[in-house]
Amino acid sequence: MRSLQWFRKIVTIVLAGGQGERLYPLTRDRSKPAVPYGGGYRIIDFTLSNCVNSGLRRLYVLTQYKSFSLDKHLQKGWNIFDYEADEFLYRIPPQRRVGLKWYEGTADAIFQNIYLLERHKPEHVLILSGDHIYKMDYNALLDFHLERGAALTVSAAVVPREGAQQFGIIEADAKWRVTGFTEKPEDPLPLPDDPERCLVNMGVYCFDTQALVRAVCHDARLADSNHDFGRDIIPELVKDGGVYAYPFRDQRTGKPAYWRDIGTLDSYYAASMDLVSRDPAFNLYDREWPYRTWQAPVPPAKSVHGFTPDGQLAGMIANSIVGGGTIISGGHVERSILGRNVRVNSYCRISDSILFDDVSVGRYAELHRAIVDKDVVVPEGMIIGRDLEKDRRLFKVTEEGLVVVPKGMRFKD
Repeated sequence: MRSLQWFRKIVTIVLAGGQGERLYPLTRDRSKPAVPYGGGYRIIDFTLSNCVNSGLRRLYVLTQYKSFSLDKHLQKGWNIFDYEADEFLYRIPPQRRVGLKWYEGTADAIFQNIYLLERHKPEHVLILSGDHIYKMDYNALLDFHLERGAALTVSAAVVPREGAQQFGIIEADAKWRVTGFTEKPEDPLPLPDDPERCLVNMGVYCFDTQALVRAVCHDARLADSNHDFGRDIIPELVKDGGVYAYPFRDQRTGKPAYWRDIGTLDSYYAASMDLVSRDPAFNLYDREWPYRTWQAPVPPAKSVHGFTPDGQLAGMIANSIVGGGTIISGGHVERSILGRNVRVNSYCRISDSILFDDVSVGRYAELHRAIVDKDVVVPEGMIIGRDLEKDRRLFKVTEEGLVVVPKGMRFKD
């Protein structure tokens, strides 16, 4: 077991300023890491829970885009650190310490906050993304990094080649030294032994502090740089031969572990539906690895069953997640995720859908393959998700036919 002094050699920085344009309208009023997930969490809760469960309690969260919702959540849900014991979680917006600009890339965000590293003088810096869903013990990553004496260790996941264009593609030798790195190529290079899958950058980095400072300071002087880890920093460090890829695997089975980048509405929906499958690939119920969040002071969920005029049972919940304070009053809920204080009224039907907090669904209404943001009142008898051409007149409809209702939407008769 590692000592407290050992953990004080590490500072963790969470990049949480993502605008999340492809998640609009869920990001209309909040940043990407603040998007609700799983009925009671925010996306950032999973990265932060991984940190705490790994013993890492010296955290900086770099915020930027529409940060109030995220700031409020962190203040209420993550005020758990003992500051007298040198534990902390500080939220750091752009402060114009090195110029009159916002964070202009992931590497620039670190460059603008080098003074934080100068204060603590850590030996290693863990840099994480605040918009991914996964379970990782960062100690295994740190061990891998130290054993190889790496300047940088990049956590690597195996994903299907179809869709891998949105990630950085890693080439590595038999000892996991990175020999090539290409950011978001049109034709991703597959694994040598599997033409259908690729090794990709997870956005989880372990840096030697001196190597990190040199890299971002050099990058800041380049006028033609994107000031981005994937596009600029990693390719340059690969040339020096000090970059390794940490294969992210399930420690029990040795198989590729669960990791989802919530980049689009369809990927957000798919990751959410993973939670309600019979044997979920991502387990929220592991007591040895708890995921914490802010818990609203609401009563338990309640289900009230009734009967239709012809004597059929009205009201059922199947293969679903239901948040506290929610009342299912004679409605039918199947393969869905309901947040807190949702009201499902008599004879309505909800299937394969996600409802955020404080949504009310009127009698005889129907929702299918829909995401409904907070504080929406669905009128009695309204049908969403069955006629996509009609839905497109009112809502965002994705390429895969998912209907998204924005926050606070009200409907005229």
